[in-house]
Amino acid sequence: MPAYNGDGESTAMEVDRRLAEDSFLAFIGYARSALSPEAEDASREQNGDGGEEPVGPGWSWIASRILRTCIAYSSGVTAAILLSDLSQAWGEQNRVASSRKRPECIKQLKSKHRRTKLPNTVTIDSIYKKNFLSLSSVLEVVIVDAYVLPGTNIYMLSLGDFWSSNTIDLFLHRRYYDLVNTQNGILRKGREIFLTGCHLRTAAEGSGYMRLLPTEYLVILLDEEQDDDAMLLGAQFCSDSFASISPDAANKGVSYSLYARIESIGSEEIQGGIGSLKRKQITLVDNDGDKLKFLLWGDQIVLANLFSIGSMIALDRPYIASSVESGLEMAEELCLEYGSATQLYLVPFIQHEEQVSVALSQNRYQGSRLLAMLDPSQATTVSQVTLPCDSQGSVDFTNYPFQPFVSDLRDKMTGISLYAVVTDIHRDGSYSDVVFSLRLEDTTGAIWARLYFAKFWSLKRLSYGHTVYISGLTCSLTKDKRLEVLWSENNTGASLVNLSTLPAILNSSCLHKLSRLSDLSMQSSSTYICRVWINQVDLCRIDTRYAHTRCGHFVMRKPDGLIGCRFCREESVSEVVSSFYLRMTLTDESAKVVAWCTGQTAAELLQISPDEFNNLPEASL
Repeated sequence: MPAYNGDGESTAMEVDRRLAEDSFLAFIGYARSALSPEAEDASREQNGDGGEEPVGPGWSWIASRILRTCIAYSSGVTAAILLSDLSQAWGEQNRVASSRKRPECIKQLKSKHRRTKLPNTVTIDSIYKKNFLSLSSVLEVVIVDAYVLPGTNIYMLSLGDFWSSNTIDLFLHRRYYDLVNTQNGILRKGREIFLTGCHLRTAAEGSGYMRLLPTEYLVILLDEEQDDDAMLLGAQFCSDSFASISPDAANKGVSYSLYARIESIGSEEIQGGIGSLKRKQITLVDNDGDKLKFLLWGDQIVLANLFSIGSMIALDRPYIASSVESGLEMAEELCLEYGSATQLYLVPFIQHEEQVSVALSQNRYQGSRLLAMLDPSQATTVSQVTLPCDSQGSVDFTNYPFQPFVSDLRDKMTGISLYAVVTDIHRDGSYSDVVFSLRLEDTTGAIWARLYFAKFWSLKRLSYGHTVYISGLTCSLTKDKRLEVLWSENNTGASLVNLSTLPAILNSSCLHKLSRLSDLSMQSSSTYICRVWINQVDLCRIDTRYAHTRCGHFVMRKPDGLIGCRFCREESVSEVVSSFYLRMTLTDESAKVVAWCTGQTAAELLQISPDEFNNLPEASL
């Protein structure tokens, strides 16, 4: 059974103290509030009388995702990197979970959708299927969500379309930030846009999720039947006409907002001294019947893929050029170009097409049961959460919103994750399989967990005092009513990460708090990170020994010549490596301590490998 540390009030105080001291735990709480502020507010409001089910990512999901990123970036991470990865991963998980459920804003627009696809249009589903997107492809999409990537000032658009069950995220180009950074910005949920010239960041290139990189070639669709869009067109684009454009005023910085119909789209290639340049020439007609050419040059020509003859186009701040400098031989003195500040709006010409109804797959979900797992007498923050329960009555805590503690463990709990310190470990010789017993201790108590491995110990070096995150634990009662905690390496969701040997934790200031050597205490079950200098290395205490490759622990040579590993309890091991075992004195401004150092860390401090050290002549030692 778990060993408890006093009453509920003192345990709660100890938990609060640990949160204040442990930057890793504090960052998990910060990340959860950043990803879903409403969930954090709800958890604060809940009490022993229950309340609404918390929303947002669970504690274990955030912890495991942070550690996965730390493993990938051993040189260290920043808060922005972690929050960005968490945001994208959580958004992707929600996207996959609801991949068969079209967003409500798209459903509403679908009923009014009457136009035909543009010739180069591709669907979001086809992008996922082919893992490819050409620069000339067109995306006719709806904004499902617009948000700021946590920890950054980067705007993201979550996009869906009328023909796909998937959504995809776009890094918005900064030229459009002023259209999205207000509550009533035009680039908001439910707005239709056309995109082209998109680069695809595949899953292999980023954090494991497909994204669209920023593109300048975006056109915002307007609907004249919608009051807001009609007011925008009337207020911004009806005061200027082609006849009102003054070259002198344009040269002095005066900008124009123009509204016209696309009459024709033509292509040509301009020959120059060092090659040719492609150009698109779009003829526009305003409400007065006047005509002007709208020119697209080089890479800009993909914009023409978003236009159709007969559509109305609104040009905000186009570049005003003379026909002569643009190389045109025509009667008009001026022409329009796509400048660095130009923004385009489109009222598409509707061409009717046959509509076909397609049945959608139904969502499947697992039943759940309302559980009151915690002792009502304790001063807990929540008494009831909705979690999945199978036919045997086992409750899955994989998505539990809060951090589980040793004192919370009960019968028939699965998917448990613990953040604890290893206080004892040994192989259990009473089993024919590879089974180790691990004593885990947190601020609320301690518990023995039995770990089952497929073939051999696979967790590298793990020792007393190491802080670990272990997920995939299950709890049950034995015949004599003792609580038993089990972990199997082969189970889905099972993992064990040793934070004490994870370089990224040491290299990431957002995940640790510097302590002084004088803060070290035998009474505290936590890992300390201190900035020290080596005061002295005891040259007489430098020793080289063989270590077992699998577990990192030292081996012993027996009288019969065989090499055995006490940690793994193997009588004969062949996979060994030479390792240092040295004594040194560490100091900072507060204290001086003696420490033992082994393995790769010792080799890096001495700047020599154990084999090279053994081959040194005695005179040089």
